[in-house]
Amino acid sequence: MPNLFLELRSSDENSGVSLPPLTEREALDMLAAADIEAASLIPWGSNYSFAVALASGDGHYLGIYKPRAGEAPLHDFRNGTLYKREVAAYVLSRWLGWDVVPPTIAREGPHGVGSLQLYVEPDESIDDPGAFWGARSIENERLVLFDHLTNNADRKLSHCLLDVSGKVWGIDHGLTFNDEPKLRTVMWQFTGTPISESLTSDLVRLSQEADAIAVELVPWLTRRELAAFQARVDALLTTGHYPQLDPYRNIPYGWW
Repeated sequence: MPNLFLELRSSDENSGVSLPPLTEREALDMLAAADIEAASLIPWGSNYSFAVALASGDGHYLGIYKPRAGEAPLHDFRNGTLYKREVAAYVLSRWLGWDVVPPTIAREGPHGVGSLQLYVEPDESIDDPGAFWGARSIENERLVLFDHLTNNADRKLSHCLLDVSGKVWGIDHGLTFNDEPKLRTVMWQFTGTPISESLTSDLVRLSQEADAIAVELVPWLTRRELAAFQARVDALLTTGHYPQLDPYRNIPYGWW
């Protein structure tokens, strides 16, 4: 069985195991059916998260497992719901076709039910992360708009990933979908600017197919949270702009 150091290595090999990339459907099936063979506590963050080795029929993969039992109580998020919000963020990303959240499911693990997300290998070669994530690229804008839609209260630079193939991802979405305004982010480059036309068309689709997306989100969110989500969609469509942010309210704690 491989050792786990946020990388899988066979006992008789010196280099990381490289497997062909999974399609989204393959990733979801693997996350649901794989055996969790090892778990290593990730020693940062206020909630318990584990890097887990997943044994599938065709090899081993890495996942990030966040059990409900390891969630720290918060005064502004309902107890035991952070793992559901991780799944809801993935559901929305998939529904939009934006592919900004790695495949994520809810399932039983060694510490009970929780979210299980496919691990994304980051590109560690970015010389200036602040400049990269502060750029006005469409990939970054998609992530920014996603945070406005999900009311993300915790978009730090460490929750933004560029993978080894050059793709942009967002991770750590446990503090999302609150029915009260909670947006906190380090990505301010689009504040007050018009929403790109291509992304506006996705907002129109969200508004027109509100019942369809609600059906997919209802297992994970309350009625009030769903109503607040639809209100955010409508507000963004009405203004056509990203809202102005407040430097005293809209910066996440420990923002790096």
